[in-house]
Amino acid sequence: MVLAIALVFGAGLSSLILPGAALLIATAYANLLRNTFYAVGRAEFDAIAIVAEIAIQGALIFYGARHGAGVSFYIWAYVASFVFTIVYSLLVIRIFRLGQVRLGFDVNLVRRWFPLALPFAFTFFLTNLYFRADVPILQHFRSFAEVGWYTFAYKPFEALQFIPLAIQVVVYPLLGVYFIADVSRLKLAYARFFKVLLLLGWPLTVGTFVLVHPIGRLFRLFTQSEASLRILAVAIVFLFANSAFYAMLNATNRQHLNAWATGLAAGINIVLNLILIPFYGYLAASATTVVTEASLCVFGWWFIQRNRPELRLPVIRLSWRILLAGAVMGVVLYPLSRFSIFISLPAGGLAYLAAIYLIRAIDPEEWRLARQGVLSRLRPNRAA
Repeated sequence: MVLAIALVFGAGLSSLILPGAALLIATAYANLLRNTFYAVGRAEFDAIAIVAEIAIQGALIFYGARHGAGVSFYIWAYVASFVFTIVYSLLVIRIFRLGQVRLGFDVNLVRRWFPLALPFAFTFFLTNLYFRADVPILQHFRSFAEVGWYTFAYKPFEALQFIPLAIQVVVYPLLGVYFIADVSRLKLAYARFFKVLLLLGWPLTVGTFVLVHPIGRLFRLFTQSEASLRILAVAIVFLFANSAFYAMLNATNRQHLNAWATGLAAGINIVLNLILIPFYGYLAASATTVVTEASLCVFGWWFIQRNRPELRLPVIRLSWRILLAGAVMGVVLYPLSRFSIFISLPAGGLAYLAAIYLIRAIDPEEWRLARQGVLSRLRPNRAA
Protein backbone atom coordinates (compact mmCIF):
# COMPACT_ATOMS: atom_id res chain seq x y z
CA MET A 1 0.00 0.00 0.00
CA VAL A 2 2.85 2.39 0.78
CA LEU A 3 4.43 1.59 -2.59
CA ALA A 4 1.12 2.18 -4.39
CA ILE A 5 0.59 5.56 -2.71
CA ALA A 6 4.16 6.61 -3.47
CA LEU A 7 3.83 5.60 -7.13
CA VAL A 8 0.53 7.37 -7.63
CA PHE A 9 0.96 10.59 -5.67
CA GLY A 10 4.72 10.88 -5.45
CA ALA A 11 5.83 9.93 -8.95
CA GLY A 12 2.70 9.67 -11.07
CA LEU A 13 3.54 6.09 -12.05
CA SER A 14 0.29 4.27 -11.37
CA SER A 15 1.02 1.84 -14.22
CA LEU A 16 3.81 0.34 -12.10
CA ILE A 17 1.62 -0.57 -9.12
CA LEU A 18 0.75 -4.10 -10.29
CA PRO A 19 4.25 -5.14 -11.47
CA GLY A 20 5.75 -3.47 -8.39
CA ALA A 21 3.47 -5.41 -6.03
CA ALA A 22 4.18 -8.63 -7.94
CA LEU A 23 7.93 -8.00 -7.61
CA LEU A 24 7.67 -7.44 -3.85
CA ILE A 25 5.74 -10.68 -3.36
CA ALA A 26 7.87 -12.78 -5.72
CA THR A 27 11.13 -11.51 -4.21
CA ALA A 28 9.95 -12.18 -0.65
CA TYR A 29 8.91 -15.77 -1.30
CA ALA A 30 11.93 -16.54 -3.49
CA ASN A 31 14.31 -15.37 -0.76
CA LEU A 32 12.35 -17.25 1.91
CA LEU A 33 12.53 -20.54 0.02
CA ARG A 34 16.15 -20.21 -1.11
CA ASN A 35 17.23 -19.72 2.52
CA THR A 36 16.30 -23.39 2.98
CA PHE A 37 19.34 -24.33 0.89
CA TYR A 38 21.70 -22.46 3.21
CA ALA A 39 20.01 -23.76 6.36
CA VAL A 40 20.71 -27.37 5.34
CA GLY A 41 24.14 -26.73 3.81
CA ARG A 42 23.13 -27.15 0.14
CA ALA A 43 24.11 -23.76 -1.27
CA GLU A 44 24.82 -25.32 -4.68
CA PHE A 45 21.08 -25.40 -5.34
CA ASP A 46 20.89 -21.64 -4.89
CA ALA A 47 23.86 -21.21 -7.25
CA ILE A 48 21.80 -22.94 -9.93
CA ALA A 49 18.85 -20.68 -9.17
CA ILE A 50 21.02 -17.57 -9.46
CA VAL A 51 22.39 -18.64 -12.86
CA ALA A 52 18.85 -19.33 -14.09
CA GLU A 53 17.63 -15.96 -12.80
CA ILE A 54 20.41 -14.17 -14.66
CA ALA A 55 19.61 -16.08 -17.85
CA ILE A 56 15.90 -15.26 -17.64
CA GLN A 57 16.50 -11.61 -16.80
CA GLY A 58 19.14 -11.24 -19.53
CA ALA A 59 16.97 -12.83 -22.23
CA LEU A 60 13.92 -10.73 -21.37
CA ILE A 61 15.91 -7.50 -21.01
CA PHE A 62 17.55 -7.97 -24.41
CA TYR A 63 14.14 -8.74 -25.90
CA GLY A 64 12.62 -5.63 -24.33
CA ALA A 65 15.49 -3.44 -25.48
CA ARG A 66 15.18 -4.65 -29.07
CA HIS A 67 11.42 -4.09 -29.14
CA GLY A 68 11.28 -0.77 -27.26
CA ALA A 69 9.43 -2.11 -24.22
CA GLY A 70 8.32 0.21 -21.44
CA VAL A 71 9.47 0.31 -17.83
CA SER A 72 6.82 -2.11 -16.59
CA PHE A 73 8.10 -4.82 -18.95
CA TYR A 74 11.49 -4.84 -17.23
CA ILE A 75 9.88 -5.12 -13.81
CA TRP A 76 7.86 -8.09 -15.07
CA ALA A 77 11.15 -9.56 -16.34
CA TYR A 78 12.48 -9.60 -12.79
CA VAL A 79 9.17 -10.99 -11.53
CA ALA A 80 9.47 -13.87 -14.01
CA SER A 81 12.96 -14.74 -12.80
CA PHE A 82 11.86 -14.83 -9.15
CA VAL A 83 8.74 -16.85 -9.97
CA PHE A 84 11.08 -19.39 -11.56
CA THR A 85 13.10 -19.50 -8.32
CA ILE A 86 9.92 -20.10 -6.30
CA VAL A 87 8.84 -23.04 -8.48
CA TYR A 88 12.38 -24.42 -8.69
CA SER A 89 12.91 -24.17 -4.91
CA LEU A 90 9.62 -25.91 -4.14
CA LEU A 91 10.55 -28.78 -6.48
CA VAL A 92 14.10 -29.15 -5.11
CA ILE A 93 12.95 -29.00 -1.48
CA ARG A 94 10.41 -31.74 -2.17
CA ILE A 95 12.54 -33.98 -4.41
CA PHE A 96 15.63 -33.87 -2.17
CA ARG A 97 13.57 -33.89 1.05
CA LEU A 98 15.17 -30.75 2.43
CA GLY A 99 12.06 -29.81 4.38
CA GLN A 100 8.31 -29.55 4.29
CA VAL A 101 6.58 -26.50 2.86
CA ARG A 102 3.03 -25.72 3.85
CA LEU A 103 0.84 -22.65 3.55
CA GLY A 104 -0.47 -21.13 6.72
CA PHE A 105 -0.48 -18.16 9.05
CA ASP A 106 0.93 -18.94 12.49
CA VAL A 107 0.01 -16.05 14.80
CA ASN A 108 2.18 -17.32 17.65
CA LEU A 109 5.18 -17.59 15.34
CA VAL A 110 4.67 -14.04 14.11
CA ARG A 111 4.25 -12.72 17.65
CA ARG A 112 7.42 -14.50 18.78
CA TRP A 113 9.65 -13.66 15.83
CA PHE A 114 8.48 -10.17 14.91
CA PRO A 115 10.43 -8.36 17.69
CA LEU A 116 13.54 -10.35 16.77
CA ALA A 117 13.13 -9.50 13.09
CA LEU A 118 12.63 -5.75 13.51
CA PRO A 119 16.36 -4.91 13.92
CA PHE A 120 17.13 -6.87 10.74
CA ALA A 121 14.40 -4.95 8.91
CA PHE A 122 15.71 -1.59 10.14
CA THR A 123 19.27 -2.54 9.19
CA PHE A 124 18.16 -3.63 5.71
CA PHE A 125 16.20 -0.41 5.21
CA LEU A 126 19.02 1.83 6.46
CA THR A 127 21.60 -0.03 4.36
CA ASN A 128 19.53 0.58 1.24
CA LEU A 129 19.05 4.19 2.32
CA TYR A 130 22.74 5.03 2.52
CA PHE A 131 23.51 2.94 -0.57
CA ARG A 132 20.92 4.82 -2.67
CA ALA A 133 20.52 8.27 -1.11
CA ASP A 134 23.46 9.82 -2.97
CA VAL A 135 21.89 9.45 -6.43
CA PRO A 136 18.68 11.45 -5.81
CA ILE A 137 20.68 14.09 -3.91
CA LEU A 138 23.16 14.30 -6.78
CA GLN A 139 20.32 14.44 -9.27
CA HIS A 140 18.68 17.30 -7.37
CA PHE A 141 21.77 19.52 -7.16
CA ARG A 142 23.77 18.61 -10.26
CA SER A 143 23.29 17.64 -13.90
CA PHE A 144 22.07 14.30 -15.22
CA ALA A 145 25.50 13.86 -16.81
CA GLU A 146 27.13 13.75 -13.38
CA VAL A 147 24.53 11.24 -12.23
CA GLY A 148 25.53 9.05 -15.16
CA TRP A 149 29.26 9.38 -14.50
CA TYR A 150 28.78 8.45 -10.86
CA THR A 151 26.35 5.59 -11.53
CA PHE A 152 28.70 4.01 -14.07
CA ALA A 153 31.54 4.10 -11.55
CA TYR A 154 29.34 2.86 -8.70
CA LYS A 155 28.18 -0.30 -10.49
CA PRO A 156 31.57 -2.13 -10.45
CA PHE A 157 31.99 -1.15 -6.79
CA GLU A 158 28.49 -2.31 -5.85
CA ALA A 159 28.87 -5.59 -7.76
CA LEU A 160 31.76 -6.63 -5.50
CA GLN A 161 29.33 -7.01 -2.58
CA PHE A 162 28.59 -10.57 -3.63
CA ILE A 163 32.07 -11.76 -2.55
CA PRO A 164 31.87 -10.90 1.19
CA LEU A 165 28.18 -11.81 1.25
CA ALA A 166 28.90 -15.26 -0.19
CA ILE A 167 31.58 -15.87 2.46
CA GLN A 168 29.32 -14.48 5.18
CA VAL A 169 26.58 -16.98 4.32
CA VAL A 170 29.01 -19.83 5.03
CA VAL A 171 30.63 -18.39 8.18
CA TYR A 172 27.58 -16.88 9.89
CA PRO A 173 26.05 -20.20 11.08
CA LEU A 174 29.44 -21.24 12.52
CA LEU A 175 29.69 -18.01 14.50
CA GLY A 176 26.22 -18.65 15.90
CA VAL A 177 27.12 -22.19 16.98
CA TYR A 178 30.41 -21.08 18.57
CA PHE A 179 28.62 -18.26 20.43
CA ILE A 180 26.51 -20.89 22.19
CA ALA A 181 29.14 -23.62 22.52
CA ASP A 182 32.65 -22.14 22.82
CA VAL A 183 33.59 -18.44 23.13
CA SER A 184 37.29 -19.17 22.45
CA ARG A 185 36.39 -20.72 19.09
CA LEU A 186 34.07 -17.79 18.39
CA LYS A 187 36.91 -15.32 18.89
CA LEU A 188 39.26 -17.34 16.66
CA ALA A 189 36.64 -17.74 13.90
CA TYR A 190 35.87 -14.01 14.07
CA ALA A 191 39.55 -13.08 13.67
CA ARG A 192 40.05 -15.48 10.76
CA PHE A 193 36.85 -14.33 9.06
CA PHE A 194 38.05 -10.73 9.25
CA LYS A 195 41.46 -11.74 7.95
CA VAL A 196 40.02 -13.61 4.96
CA LEU A 197 37.89 -10.61 4.05
CA LEU A 198 40.90 -8.31 4.32
CA LEU A 199 43.00 -10.70 2.20
CA LEU A 200 40.40 -10.45 -0.56
CA GLY A 201 39.28 -6.85 -0.20
CA TRP A 202 42.63 -5.07 0.09
CA PRO A 203 44.11 -6.27 -3.25
CA LEU A 204 40.84 -5.31 -4.95
CA THR A 205 41.18 -1.82 -3.47
CA VAL A 206 44.80 -1.46 -4.57
CA GLY A 207 44.22 -3.07 -7.98
CA THR A 208 41.17 -0.94 -8.78
CA PHE A 209 42.92 2.24 -7.62
CA VAL A 210 46.02 1.62 -9.75
CA LEU A 211 44.35 0.02 -12.78
CA VAL A 212 41.40 2.39 -13.04
CA HIS A 213 42.19 3.29 -16.68
CA PRO A 214 42.38 -0.32 -17.96
CA ILE A 215 39.23 -1.13 -15.97
CA GLY A 216 37.52 1.88 -17.50
CA ARG A 217 38.42 0.67 -20.99
CA LEU A 218 37.24 -2.85 -20.16
CA PHE A 219 33.81 -1.71 -18.92
CA ARG A 220 33.62 1.21 -21.39
CA LEU A 221 33.21 3.76 -18.63
CA PHE A 222 33.04 7.48 -19.26
CA THR A 223 36.40 9.16 -18.79
CA GLN A 224 34.89 11.19 -15.93
CA SER A 225 33.75 7.97 -14.25
CA GLU A 226 37.33 6.82 -13.77
CA ALA A 227 38.03 9.57 -11.22
CA SER A 228 34.94 8.48 -9.28
CA LEU A 229 35.91 4.80 -9.44
CA ARG A 230 39.41 5.58 -8.16
CA ILE A 231 37.89 7.22 -5.07
CA LEU A 232 35.36 4.40 -4.60
CA ALA A 233 38.20 1.87 -4.76
CA VAL A 234 39.27 2.97 -1.28
CA ALA A 235 35.87 1.90 0.06
CA ILE A 236 36.17 -1.69 -1.22
CA VAL A 237 38.30 -2.93 1.67
CA PHE A 238 35.85 -1.41 4.19
CA LEU A 239 32.92 -2.95 2.30
CA PHE A 240 34.51 -6.37 2.77
CA ALA A 241 35.49 -5.89 6.42
CA ASN A 242 31.98 -4.76 7.34
CA SER A 243 30.68 -8.27 6.65
CA ALA A 244 32.73 -9.59 9.58
CA PHE A 245 31.26 -7.07 12.01
CA TYR A 246 27.73 -7.47 10.63
CA ALA A 247 27.79 -11.27 10.95
CA MET A 248 29.39 -11.14 14.37
CA LEU A 249 26.79 -8.80 15.86
CA ASN A 250 23.94 -10.91 14.48
CA ALA A 251 25.52 -14.19 15.60
CA THR A 252 25.88 -12.90 19.16
CA ASN A 253 22.22 -11.79 19.41
CA ARG A 254 23.03 -8.08 19.18
CA GLN A 255 21.35 -7.33 15.89
CA HIS A 256 19.92 -4.13 17.38
CA LEU A 257 23.48 -2.75 17.47
CA ASN A 258 23.74 -3.45 13.75
CA ALA A 259 20.73 -1.22 13.25
CA TRP A 260 22.37 1.50 15.35
CA ALA A 261 25.67 1.23 13.45
CA THR A 262 23.92 1.35 10.08
CA GLY A 263 21.70 4.24 11.20
CA LEU A 264 24.70 6.28 12.31
CA ALA A 265 26.50 5.55 9.02
CA ALA A 266 23.37 6.47 7.03
CA GLY A 267 23.14 9.76 8.92
CA ILE A 268 26.76 10.58 8.15
CA ASN A 269 26.19 9.69 4.50
CA ILE A 270 23.12 11.87 4.02
CA VAL A 271 24.51 14.88 5.92
CA LEU A 272 27.83 14.84 4.05
CA ASN A 273 26.10 14.40 0.70
CA LEU A 274 23.77 17.33 1.37
CA ILE A 275 26.71 19.53 2.37
CA LEU A 276 29.31 18.53 -0.24
CA ILE A 277 27.44 17.51 -3.41
CA PRO A 278 26.21 21.06 -4.23
CA PHE A 279 29.86 22.19 -4.35
CA TYR A 280 31.82 19.15 -5.55
CA GLY A 281 29.23 17.03 -7.36
CA TYR A 282 29.73 13.36 -8.12
CA LEU A 283 33.27 13.27 -6.71
CA ALA A 284 31.84 14.32 -3.35
CA ALA A 285 29.33 11.48 -3.56
CA SER A 286 32.22 9.08 -4.20
CA ALA A 287 34.26 10.38 -1.25
CA THR A 288 31.19 10.28 1.02
CA THR A 289 30.73 6.59 0.19
CA VAL A 290 34.29 5.94 1.40
CA VAL A 291 33.68 7.83 4.65
CA THR A 292 30.38 5.99 5.17
CA GLU A 293 31.88 2.52 4.73
CA ALA A 294 34.84 3.41 6.96
CA SER A 295 32.58 4.79 9.69
CA LEU A 296 30.38 1.68 9.52
CA CYS A 297 33.54 -0.37 10.03
CA VAL A 298 34.48 1.62 13.13
CA PHE A 299 30.98 1.44 14.59
CA GLY A 300 30.75 -2.32 13.98
CA TRP A 301 34.18 -2.99 15.52
CA TRP A 302 33.33 -0.88 18.56
CA PHE A 303 29.87 -2.34 19.17
CA ILE A 304 31.19 -5.92 19.09
CA GLN A 305 33.63 -5.33 21.93
CA ARG A 306 31.22 -3.09 23.85
CA ASN A 307 30.47 -4.95 27.10
CA ARG A 308 32.36 -7.94 25.62
CA PRO A 309 36.08 -7.05 25.94
CA GLU A 310 37.08 -10.66 25.27
CA LEU A 311 35.86 -10.15 21.68
CA ARG A 312 38.15 -7.19 20.97
CA LEU A 313 39.61 -7.66 17.48
CA PRO A 314 43.35 -6.83 17.21
CA VAL A 315 42.96 -5.09 13.85
CA ILE A 316 46.52 -3.78 13.49
CA ARG A 317 48.16 -7.12 14.36
CA LEU A 318 45.93 -8.96 11.89
CA SER A 319 46.21 -6.36 9.13
CA TRP A 320 49.67 -4.89 8.77
CA ARG A 321 51.29 -7.76 6.85
CA ILE A 322 48.33 -7.95 4.45
CA LEU A 323 48.40 -4.19 3.91
CA LEU A 324 52.14 -4.37 3.20
CA ALA A 325 51.63 -7.19 0.67
CA GLY A 326 48.97 -5.11 -1.10
CA ALA A 327 51.33 -2.14 -1.23
CA VAL A 328 53.95 -4.36 -2.90
CA MET A 329 51.33 -5.39 -5.44
CA GLY A 330 50.55 -1.73 -6.10
CA VAL A 331 54.22 -0.97 -6.78
CA VAL A 332 54.34 -3.84 -9.30
CA LEU A 333 51.08 -2.78 -10.95
CA TYR A 334 51.88 0.90 -11.36
CA PRO A 335 54.33 0.60 -14.31
CA LEU A 336 52.05 -2.04 -15.88
CA SER A 337 48.91 0.12 -15.74
CA ARG A 338 49.41 1.35 -19.30
CA PHE A 339 49.19 -2.20 -20.63
CA SER A 340 46.12 -4.43 -21.06
CA ILE A 341 44.45 -5.52 -17.86
CA PHE A 342 44.94 -9.12 -18.97
CA ILE A 343 48.69 -8.56 -18.56
CA SER A 344 48.80 -6.33 -15.50
CA LEU A 345 46.19 -8.19 -13.45
CA PRO A 346 47.91 -11.63 -13.42
CA ALA A 347 51.26 -9.97 -12.72
CA GLY A 348 49.78 -8.07 -9.79
CA GLY A 349 48.10 -11.20 -8.46
CA LEU A 350 51.35 -13.15 -8.54
CA ALA A 351 53.17 -10.30 -6.81
CA TYR A 352 50.52 -10.21 -4.09
CA LEU A 353 50.66 -13.97 -3.49
CA ALA A 354 54.46 -13.90 -3.39
CA ALA A 355 54.44 -11.03 -0.89
CA ILE A 356 51.83 -12.79 1.26
CA TYR A 357 54.07 -15.86 1.38
CA LEU A 358 57.39 -14.09 1.94
CA ILE A 359 56.23 -11.79 4.75
CA ARG A 360 54.17 -14.61 6.30
CA ALA A 361 50.86 -12.80 6.27
CA ILE A 362 49.18 -16.21 6.61
CA ASP A 363 50.41 -18.44 9.44
CA PRO A 364 51.11 -22.18 8.96
CA GLU A 365 47.88 -23.25 10.65
CA GLU A 366 45.85 -21.09 8.27
CA TRP A 367 47.70 -22.54 5.27
CA ARG A 368 46.92 -26.02 6.57
CA LEU A 369 43.23 -25.23 6.97
CA ALA A 370 43.11 -23.72 3.47
CA ARG A 371 44.73 -26.79 1.91
CA GLN A 372 42.45 -29.08 3.88
CA GLY A 373 39.39 -27.17 2.67
CA VAL A 374 40.48 -27.36 -0.98
CA LEU A 375 41.32 -31.08 -0.78
CA SER A 376 37.99 -31.86 0.90
CA ARG A 377 36.25 -30.28 -2.10
CA LEU A 378 38.35 -32.20 -4.61
CA ARG A 379 38.00 -35.69 -3.10
CA PRO A 380 34.26 -36.16 -3.91
CA ASN A 381 34.97 -35.21 -7.52
CA ARG A 382 37.75 -37.79 -7.76
CA ALA A 383 35.54 -40.44 -6.28
CA ALA A 384 32.84 -39.59 -8.80
